[in-house]
Amino acid sequence: MTPEQKYERVRGKQPLEILYMRERDCAESIYLRQMVQREWREYSWGEVMDRVRRIASFLCSRCEPGDRIAIHAKNCADWIIVDYAIMLAGMVSVPLYTGQSAASMQYVLEHSESKLLFCGASDDNDALREVAATLPTIAIQRCEIECDYTLEQIVGEYSPMAESPLYDLEKVFTIMYTSGTTGNPKGVMHTWSAITFAVPNMVRGYGYDETDRFFSYLPLAHAAERIVVEFHSLYSGTPVYFPESLETFLDDLQRARPTMFFSVPRLWAKFKEGIDAKISPSLQRTLQRIPGVNRWFKRKVAQGLGLDQARMLVTGASPISVDLQKWYHRMGMMVADGYGMTENFIYGCNTHMGDTPVPGTVGKPFWDCQVKISAQGEILFKSEALMKGYYLEPEKTAEVLRDGFYHTGDAGFIDDDGLLHVTGRLSDTFKTSKGKFVQPAALENKFGEVALLGQVCVLGHGMDQPVMLANLSEMARSLEPESVAAELERALATVNAELPPHERLRAMFITSHDWTPQNDLATPTLKIKRKLVEARYRPWVERYQQQTGVFWERGEVNWAAVAST
Repeated sequence: MTPEQKYERVRGKQPLEILYMRERDCAESIYLRQMVQREWREYSWGEVMDRVRRIASFLCSRCEPGDRIAIHAKNCADWIIVDYAIMLAGMVSVPLYTGQSAASMQYVLEHSESKLLFCGASDDNDALREVAATLPTIAIQRCEIECDYTLEQIVGEYSPMAESPLYDLEKVFTIMYTSGTTGNPKGVMHTWSAITFAVPNMVRGYGYDETDRFFSYLPLAHAAERIVVEFHSLYSGTPVYFPESLETFLDDLQRARPTMFFSVPRLWAKFKEGIDAKISPSLQRTLQRIPGVNRWFKRKVAQGLGLDQARMLVTGASPISVDLQKWYHRMGMMVADGYGMTENFIYGCNTHMGDTPVPGTVGKPFWDCQVKISAQGEILFKSEALMKGYYLEPEKTAEVLRDGFYHTGDAGFIDDDGLLHVTGRLSDTFKTSKGKFVQPAALENKFGEVALLGQVCVLGHGMDQPVMLANLSEMARSLEPESVAAELERALATVNAELPPHERLRAMFITSHDWTPQNDLATPTLKIKRKLVEARYRPWVERYQQQTGVFWERGEVNWAAVAST
């Protein structure tokens, strides 16, 4: 079957239609592979659908059509199976992040009026236990809290749902709450129509089929992972592999050898950091200058990461630095930057099959997706994949859905080749005391290949010059303090030499802690909460007005305290 024939087979079909097709036509084919005690536990399409139908029977016995059902679990085969069961039962899924605070989860559960909560492995069992006490719960794989039911109980006690329904395309099938860098999360409502339109087109563009392999480890509560892995695999028939734990992640990745791998900039940076720790950047450059050795070296690096068979490497969810993307390209790993958001079902831009990714751009729009730049420089999207709106928030919906377009709040431009450049958030732009406007994301990206740095955040509203807050990478914490300090001074001077006067950073401030969901300085998807970071550290920064250089949160001489945190 040709790629076009495969596309025609799924075009315009609801996900439930595809599930019934898989159940009928390839029941024996393996769909999900879950690592359990260092062995793959395999689920065929037939077994998946048997479990889906039994769980759907349970849901129909407890809830009404349209009721909201929440899922809190790390990625596993059960996560996808439960999601399909919620769809089959005609209910609305509400995914939760495993690193979400109890207060944030409670807000989502109450706002969505969720009736049940499926619980699995969590990053914070105390928080999960706290919210689980407020509604009926079902334990799935690796759940460590006590629940009212277990999934195996349900699968053992309930008969498979006999019906194979389809639902009105304009009905909502999921509410995905944005992780939100400010305020409470917003519930993004998507209809059956959005997935029916967007996913077949994306699968067509990427050319997936049954011979490919996905590796699922980023939060399935995030739109990108859920759509790229769960829904793309459904429409393409591509098997999905799940790692056993964070500790076995690299080994499981090497065993799975995915042909498509999606990650976020922070993890791409950590992969590079691990390589730099084993092979110095200077030695890397030397090896790359020797033709035969260069090919061997790049192959070894890809094999070490488990990505030697990957034909598609994608980054997204937050900006990646141009330098970091170029480093991967030099290594022969052509990482492409994708751009989309929960509100447009991530149906935005990416590098199309056959095109070469261009660092600093996010590619071109998907089919039947209109992108334009407003007079204010804002990126706008229009397609059939746009959200229905924010759940119970018509005013906020009206702010972003106007004239048929979704207003992203991002600034950008389209170049002569039709490639979209995203330059940052419009709301992040600040004015210095000299009246000059500065876009912080552009400056932060300049430090993308400084291996000593972890997270970075530029601020400067009302200051004479911008300054940068940052924390150290794991590698930097293992090095001699004096060499780290000297290298950071050099990096600051090197970047400043390339900048116009009003953008030059007056100083660099190294914080002693990472910015995480746990300290409320980052979202569950690791996006920095810029306003909260600035509010926390600005008083410290202002104590060093007019001073230049690199400053440490615990004092310039108390390095041990910095390095041990």
